[in-house]
Amino acid sequence: MDSKLLKFGEFSLDCARYELRKGQSVLKLEKIPMELLLLLAESEGRLVSREEIEEKIWGKGVFVDAEHGINTAVRKVRQTLGDDPDEPKFVQTVQKKGYRFVAEVRALAEGANKPEAPTVLTAATETLTLGVAGATATLGAKQAEEGAADKPNVSKQKWWVAVAVAMAILVAWPVWKIVAPRRTRAEKEPTIRSIAVLPLENISGDKEQEFFADGMTDELTTMLAKYPSLRVISRTSVMQYKGVRRPLPEIAKELGVDGIIEGSVSRGNGRVLVRAQLIYAPKETHLWAESYDRDAGDILSLQQELARNIAERVNRAASAAGAATATPHGSSNQSARDAYYRGKSLWSSGQYLRSVEFFREAIRLDPNYAAAYAGIGDSYTAAAVSGTMRPLDAMPKAREAVRKGLELDDDAAEVHHTYAAVKLFFDWDWNSAEREMERALSLNPGIAEAHHLHSYILEAANRTEEALKEDKLCVELDPFGRSWSYPFALYRNGRFDEAIAEFQQRAEIVPSRGFEHELTGLAYAYKGDGAKAAAEWEQRFVVDGQPEIASKIEEAFRSGGIAAVWELKYKLVKEAAKTQYVSQLDLADAASSAGHKAEALTYLEKAYEEHQPLMVRMLHNPELGPLREEPRFKAIVKKMGLPGAE
Repeated sequence: MDSKLLKFGEFSLDCARYELRKGQSVLKLEKIPMELLLLLAESEGRLVSREEIEEKIWGKGVFVDAEHGINTAVRKVRQTLGDDPDEPKFVQTVQKKGYRFVAEVRALAEGANKPEAPTVLTAATETLTLGVAGATATLGAKQAEEGAADKPNVSKQKWWVAVAVAMAILVAWPVWKIVAPRRTRAEKEPTIRSIAVLPLENISGDKEQEFFADGMTDELTTMLAKYPSLRVISRTSVMQYKGVRRPLPEIAKELGVDGIIEGSVSRGNGRVLVRAQLIYAPKETHLWAESYDRDAGDILSLQQELARNIAERVNRAASAAGAATATPHGSSNQSARDAYYRGKSLWSSGQYLRSVEFFREAIRLDPNYAAAYAGIGDSYTAAAVSGTMRPLDAMPKAREAVRKGLELDDDAAEVHHTYAAVKLFFDWDWNSAEREMERALSLNPGIAEAHHLHSYILEAANRTEEALKEDKLCVELDPFGRSWSYPFALYRNGRFDEAIAEFQQRAEIVPSRGFEHELTGLAYAYKGDGAKAAAEWEQRFVVDGQPEIASKIEEAFRSGGIAAVWELKYKLVKEAAKTQYVSQLDLADAASSAGHKAEALTYLEKAYEEHQPLMVRMLHNPELGPLREEPRFKAIVKKMGLPGAE
């Protein structure tokens, strides 16, 4: 049907405005059920198959758990229309086939059956009114002068009326040109370019449901991140606001966003209730709010619909081809998802090996959970990179996990991200690492960790400026979790003053951590300011709860300057290696900084044999700078095939 206004029973459906009315009352209907109603009402009584519904509403070839999604949408349409599925007046079910709209549908003239809108008088409309009235009055006076005996020519009269109206419009047009844009600008809603999903509040009264609420937050964040035009803050940065009651403008300023999503979630008796609202944070203006009450089996389609509704509300859906219908990559097994989210939480806190236990539990509950396999791969990779575990022990396990993940789901961004890490850090296969990273970012451009890893790949290829841009973007997406990423990248590229300035700026926002003080100290040391370097390292050990080492650093600097501090740091690393695993690369860094070249090169050769992951940045490591011209150093670079050395 071509008409934009359809009438059936006591209902009218405005197709153009997505508006369903019963009499003069507007009925509330969510987007997916509304699209289904439009499709059925316009079908002119023919059978609409479930396959057609899935294709036209969600997209061809896209899996959206349609069985649950369609059933839920039909149920909501029937509830709104007051329809009985056993004795349908509107939507008839054809078992195992689809649905037919059985009510008589009449196409009305556009504008019919709509409530009268209040008259809004503007300068333009007032001019038009006066112009037409004046023209009519003039024409009437002229007819009176001609006398009743001289009957006016009807066609000529219509012509003069048309001329009068046209002249009135021409007179009014300059005014309209001035007034209309002003009204449009005044009525324009705030623009949202960046957004943060605050931790959804668990209102079920059951503390065991906390991980479910956190998981919903994480999934919503991940789905919104798929919209390229919308900058979405990482989960690790927003989780610090869990349970915190602070003004939204203050939180938005800290995170660098203009939009905030907040809400609540509860689960029980086989149902899930989610309430969410979108707020323009600078003015705390509520732009959108919605409630979703679904069967627990509808979680994946609910998350997808919620993300789409939010993205459309901030006018970003059109710029993200495919994002609105992107396939959910979670599990339909809620217990498996809970275990997965527990694993992610532990991973974010640096408990990599413990997180593996929960990812394995998720796989036990759902053997087809591709993201959980990626989680295992990430955990072992992070354990190797951080020096928690020997690379030759950890990385083969990471490779095996990601291989299984790829078999299960080749369209999951998490899996390709993990595979890129394996290719970069263990295989030293630069081209494959770049290819896998491009694939991951094409599937989800908003993953902060992916941009951080991409910076390593670009840096290894000596594409310095591109690498710095990726690390800067990583910090923007994860301002608290990865606050050190960009300034540390500046340090590795010898831009020490810029690195220090960035570290200081971020220290005003992010609580002090030992790691940041260590890195800031390195920047001061290689800049040539030994006193400030020593002070930062002292602070590092104070923050880490080791004041006795801070005192040793102070004493060493007082007695022998920065050279004595370097020597002390080398001694501390060697002592630690006697009782725990310490990366050979860490020993090489410490030995080189202390001036022990031969020992540093020996450690570096052992690091090569162990396939130490961070060997990929050895050409961009100031601590190894004194070794760059050594033949043994060049031999390692050649064997690795580092593209940056070519």
